[in-house]
Amino acid sequence: MWRTAAIVGVTSALWAAGKNGLSIGGFSLPQLSSLQLASVAAGIYITTGGYHTLWLAYMTLPRDLIAGYRYFKIMAKLKWALYCNTNLPKVFMENVRRNPNKVALIFEGQEWTFAQIDEYSNRVGNFLVEQGYKHGDTVALFMQNCPEYVCIWLGCAKVGLVPALINFNLRLVPLKHSVQIVDSKAIICGEDLQEAVDAVKDELSFPMYVSGCGNATLTLKGAKNLDPLLSASNPTPPPQIDSVSARDKLIYIYTSGTTGLPKAAIIKHYRYMFFCTAVHFMAGLRDDDVLYNPLPLYHSAGGMVGIGQVLVFSNTAVIRRKFSASQYWVEAKKYGCTVRVMFGNGVRPQIWEQFTARFNNPCIAEFYGATESISNIINIEGKPGACGFVSLLFRHAVPVYLIKIDEETGEAGEFVGVIKRNDPIRDFHGYADKKATEKKIVKDVMKKGDTAFRSGDILVMDELGYMYFKDRTGDTFRWRGENVSSTEVEGVVSKVAGNKDAVVYGVEVPGAEGRAGMAAIVDPEDELNLKAFTEGLTKSLPHYARPLFLRILKEIDVTGTFKLKKLALQKEGFNPSTIKDKLFYLDNKLGGYVELTDNLFNKIDSGRAGL
Repeated sequence: MWRTAAIVGVTSALWAAGKNGLSIGGFSLPQLSSLQLASVAAGIYITTGGYHTLWLAYMTLPRDLIAGYRYFKIMAKLKWALYCNTNLPKVFMENVRRNPNKVALIFEGQEWTFAQIDEYSNRVGNFLVEQGYKHGDTVALFMQNCPEYVCIWLGCAKVGLVPALINFNLRLVPLKHSVQIVDSKAIICGEDLQEAVDAVKDELSFPMYVSGCGNATLTLKGAKNLDPLLSASNPTPPPQIDSVSARDKLIYIYTSGTTGLPKAAIIKHYRYMFFCTAVHFMAGLRDDDVLYNPLPLYHSAGGMVGIGQVLVFSNTAVIRRKFSASQYWVEAKKYGCTVRVMFGNGVRPQIWEQFTARFNNPCIAEFYGATESISNIINIEGKPGACGFVSLLFRHAVPVYLIKIDEETGEAGEFVGVIKRNDPIRDFHGYADKKATEKKIVKDVMKKGDTAFRSGDILVMDELGYMYFKDRTGDTFRWRGENVSSTEVEGVVSKVAGNKDAVVYGVEVPGAEGRAGMAAIVDPEDELNLKAFTEGLTKSLPHYARPLFLRILKEIDVTGTFKLKKLALQKEGFNPSTIKDKLFYLDNKLGGYVELTDNLFNKIDSGRAGL
């Protein structure tokens, strides 16, 4: 692009000189007509290779102008909210005022209106203030998807409390860590998650509340039943809402990152509004759309992008306890969802066009952006396989870039976004853990002294500016729609296997999204008890994090600093015909690991194993 800039600069100078006349050293350049100047400029541009740039401009200008107009609408709404210091609950309450009886959420046949959500969340906020919780305190929220989940965290936000949205699949150490890392002052759990909280309650020294029990007796000893307490609480708007700023923390959303236990990303009010506003305008949604949102509400996709359409734009959303492929289209039709566009992230290029053809869907608005990331892009045209684009003509409008990393791995470039402090879009707020925040920042990227957010993702870009996801830089792989930290799983695997050396990595499985977990365990004496091992993993890890494949090694190579090598193991995969070590497969129907035979491998490889 430097050549293009030079050409444009020279051409512009000649244009000005030719239009006004120019005299240098006694030589006079005559004034030229606009047509003559245009011909000269075009000739210079084409003969210096600029014709290709003209073609690129022709191909991308309509897209960039549309995106620019939508981006202007996003910024106008966000800037106005910041100017008025409007927090998210106030935006929602304005929608309540305009549409009190409109259906906001549909859940298992139940319909919750905007007025009902407003009243329930008011009760939550007033109750927690009565209990002595103060502005800035964190309340851990550990529940499955339901309307009450949204109401509870919204009620917390109305009085300046910060709800930590914890993954309801977590157990034991990851659960305890997630609650403690944000300095929670209380935990609210769902009726069906009492057992999980009970397993760690001795290490948690704060009040516990249970939602969804009605008048039933609690099984979580020492906890309080939240339902009757809220029924007796004040349903009017809490006055504390006026002291909540647009720049205050709104929620914590957890991300596994590249290594270790879950990290709590800080989401402020205006950041939440930016996320859902960006998707609303960029994806071309309308306020009367009915959305189908079966994703976990503790994630940014379901809880911010999806629920945000309800809270900020008065959309109606259908939510469900857990995702079901068989019920997806059944419920979308049943509840009158307006399926004009599908938006999300992670659609494989190999199935993109098959999917749109099969379901007659006009557009997939694929977007890219981690919960805490400032490197956010979106594909507004349904370009197959692309997770977004950057403008070639207005390159610096959104300062995101690909930077080179270790070339020995063959990776194209890590996606980064330049940080601009106090900017509503470009500022990086980090995590509750300051050390984790520092690890995501790289310095001196585009110029000396600047800083950028490291996405940890490898992307490639084509000549039209479209970006395509390639891989992760760290030790995280994605399976069943969840980021899995191999470091975290390695610790559990090693402990359950009797503190044996172990490595965990993701392997590609034909026909399946993401990468399945595989553990290689050093067990030269064949001491591993598979039954006990399976039981240990079941107690300690959510289902998506349990290794689907096992490889039993006699020994494993280590680096000079005694780190276990796993890149070669990952490349070898799980084919028993090429691997001489013992291999096992986690058969959920049988409830444990079975030997991975050639016949079973062929079923998995051909997509007939029903993963």
